[in-house]
Amino acid sequence: MTQTIRPAGTHLILGGARSGKSRFAEDIINQAGGGFYIATGRAWDDEMANRIDLHKQSRGNHWQTIEEPLELCAALRTCNTSDGKPVLVDCLTLWLTNLMLEDRDIDAEFTALCELVPTLDIPILLVSNEVGFGIVPENAMARTFRDHAGRLHQRIAALADRVTLVVAGIPMQVK
Repeated sequence: MTQTIRPAGTHLILGGARSGKSRFAEDIINQAGGGFYIATGRAWDDEMANRIDLHKQSRGNHWQTIEEPLELCAALRTCNTSDGKPVLVDCLTLWLTNLMLEDRDIDAEFTALCELVPTLDIPILLVSNEVGFGIVPENAMARTFRDHAGRLHQRIAALADRVTLVVAGIPMQVK
C-alpha cells in the first residue's frame, strides 16, 4: 500500500542508483495533481538520451518540465512565481556533475542553493544519489565528486523539513 505524503516545505530524497527515489518523489507530487519537474541531466550519449526520453514519457502530461543542467537557482526562482505548485529537482548529483564538468565554483553554487531554498514559497523535493556507501574511488575526480556530494547532502539535509532514504523501492524517513 502506497503511503500518502503531501508535498510541503523542503524534502531531500536520497538513494542509490535504481533505488526508486525518483518514482517515490514523482508519486508524492502526482498525488498533489502534478507540478514542476526540473531535470538536471544531460544527454551525453544515446543511452542517456534514451533514459531521459523514457523518464519524460513515464511522467505524463500533468508535469511542466524545465530542463536546466546548471542554473538550478534560476529555475527554482521561475517555479516560485507560479501558483505554489510543488517542484521536483531530479537530481542534485547530476547537477553536481555538470557543475564539475563546466569548472564552476562548487562551493558558491552550493551556498547559493542553500540560501535560496528556505526563501521559496513552494514545496520542493530534491532527489539525489547517495554515493557515500561504497568503496573509496580509485581516481581523484571520483573522490572529489563523492566528497562534494556528501557535503551538499549534509547542507541540504540540515535545512530540509524532511529527509527520506529509499532502498530497494522502500522509503525510510530519516528526518
